[in-house]
Amino acid sequence: MLKLSKYFKTFTIAILIAIAFLFIEAMCDLKLPDYMSDIVNIGIQSNGLEQVAPKAISENGFTLMKEFMEEDEIQYVEERYVKKNQAEYAIKNDLQEEEIDKLSHIFAVSSRTMMNVISKISEGTENVTAPTQETEKLDLSPIYQMLPMLDRIPEEIIRQARLEASQTPESMLNSIGLVFTQSFYEEIGIDVSKMQNQFIVQTGLKMLGICVIGIVASIAVGFLGSRIGAGIGRNIRNDVFQKVQSFSSAEFNNFSAASLITRTTNDITQIQNFIVMMIRMLAYAPIMGIGSLIMMSQKTTELIWTIALACGLIILLIAFLFKMVLPKIKIVQKLTDKINLVAKENLSGLMVVRAFGTQTYEENRFDEVNSQVMKTNKFINRSMSMMMPSMMFIMNGLNLLILWFGADAIANASIQVGDLMAVMQYGIEVVMSFLFVSMIFVMFPRASVSANRIAEVLETESTIEDPDNPEKFDENKMGYVEFKNVTFQYPGADEKILEHINFVAKPGQTTAIIGATGSGKTSIVNLIPRLFDVTEGEVLVNGVNVKNMTQMELHNQIGFVPQKGNLLSGTIEFNLKYGNEEASQEFVEKCSMVAQATEFIESKDEKYEAPISQGAKNVSGGQKQRLSIARALVKNSPIYVFDDSFSALDFKTDSNLRKALKEHSKDSTLIIVAQRVSTIMHAEQIIVLNEGKIVGIGTHEELLKNCSTYYEIASSQLSEEELENGRK
Repeated sequence: MLKLSKYFKTFTIAILIAIAFLFIEAMCDLKLPDYMSDIVNIGIQSNGLEQVAPKAISENGFTLMKEFMEEDEIQYVEERYVKKNQAEYAIKNDLQEEEIDKLSHIFAVSSRTMMNVISKISEGTENVTAPTQETEKLDLSPIYQMLPMLDRIPEEIIRQARLEASQTPESMLNSIGLVFTQSFYEEIGIDVSKMQNQFIVQTGLKMLGICVIGIVASIAVGFLGSRIGAGIGRNIRNDVFQKVQSFSSAEFNNFSAASLITRTTNDITQIQNFIVMMIRMLAYAPIMGIGSLIMMSQKTTELIWTIALACGLIILLIAFLFKMVLPKIKIVQKLTDKINLVAKENLSGLMVVRAFGTQTYEENRFDEVNSQVMKTNKFINRSMSMMMPSMMFIMNGLNLLILWFGADAIANASIQVGDLMAVMQYGIEVVMSFLFVSMIFVMFPRASVSANRIAEVLETESTIEDPDNPEKFDENKMGYVEFKNVTFQYPGADEKILEHINFVAKPGQTTAIIGATGSGKTSIVNLIPRLFDVTEGEVLVNGVNVKNMTQMELHNQIGFVPQKGNLLSGTIEFNLKYGNEEASQEFVEKCSMVAQATEFIESKDEKYEAPISQGAKNVSGGQKQRLSIARALVKNSPIYVFDDSFSALDFKTDSNLRKALKEHSKDSTLIIVAQRVSTIMHAEQIIVLNEGKIVGIGTHEELLKNCSTYYEIASSQLSEEELENGRK
């Protein structure tokens, strides 16, 4: 993936914005269990009372609580309460949070101390009952009746009661203190039930607001992630396509068409999906995992070990699956190339398959590759299917451990019920974070393999490159094509295809190339547009070595009709104007007439707007060749190269086309490769090839007299009378 990291730079701002939204979403998700804990601890168990220090208290209650405080605590409390009226005190409004917390602790310790003292002095007394942690309501009247007795209580008893209170867990202190606070509120007429309902509703509204913010952030992340993934996929696909466009035939031999299609489609899709998942999960999971641990530690540290155990098991599970699945994922991509290759060969050669009755063989060949893909994918999917149930087992086991040991913590008053519920939720969040990371690890191997395959294409340097300082054409040699001692050998081949080729094709003349199959005719014409580079020697166009001009300039000089004509899906007009979009309709019709294509074009209802199907399946071989020739003529180039482009034409059409072509291109250079002598017999220059070497150059008449190879070819196609006439 690092090889494709440059594609992320364009979307840096979008990625940072997405991470910011992820952080907001994670913070919202982390806050919800905390609010849930508050609803249980404060809203339900504490009747909506958020602090032990009462906001308002009666004079009797204030006097009662001070009896169980130390001198410095009494002073601290009196400085922070003001007398509201003759019978009531109120807490000051400008207190800091730290001051309120300290006041709450003082009141909580005093409440516990009072409970301890009353428990001792009420032994044997029926009218007074000491409050307990489970007490929901407390009758203060009997306690107020004991106020005169408090001054006579021995200091040692109060000191001992304070010592025991200071050793009580904080949660238990707060619970007892809140019982007294509720009683103080009810004493002065404050509706505690209303306070409880108000707290629960407010907290619920806060949770609802946080959920809305989290949903908006999640939608924003999904939107940005999809745009980033699609944008990066688009850019990679565009670069791969442009890179493939720049490949020479040598590079195409290294990558099969099926493999390039797979890399451009399936592999880039794998990367795109991984990017979307990575943006969505990779940043979110660490924030949630670390945040959940921090929030959990604020609630309790006793149960952290359960999270560590669960995380350890998850890491082992991911490592095990990663080691099992990664090698298979690499195999799948190669098998995908193979299945595409078999399918492409079968579809392109469907008529041949039917003609030879080998459907069963092709079905078995496809089934063999298809079965390999299925078995490999089945192994991967079965292995990965272990992850979810294993994760759920670990998650449920974690909840069981938290409940088991959390129950003891609640019994020991070291944690509250709401906090335990929050801890369970945070534990689930931690496990889910690892689950998200595991999903990334599942997708990463396949995306990594795909990234390497794409990088392999992008990093492949074309053997044919444009020069840094291209030369200008020689105005005196425009239209000239010259081969100077050219030798050519295909990359990786052991033998030379062409040796010491020398000839000049001039404007206004037709240069024909003929020879037996495999003699190198197509190799010669492929060197003119520089589809391959020569091994030795030079190919000159317009007086300049083709290596010293840009490929664009070179191709603009040549109207090329390959051995196998290819038409694109679209209309006839679209195909004819493919090399010259500015061509007028009149010129297009003229070129069609020269190529002998007018008759069948005009016979169609849509004429030039008639559709050409994919692969040109709706036109015959001869029609395809004539349209290919017309397309080259519409380009209006000074040089035309026809690589056996008349083979599908009947003799009459061939003859008419050659006559019209000679007249239409009388100032252009014509290079024709042909198998039929009748096609080239009127050429000003005929080059005869045999095993990659020129064995004769001249006119038809000269070669019949001087070249035995040409005579053998001609004698196999012409009558004795035609041969004799040619020799005269």
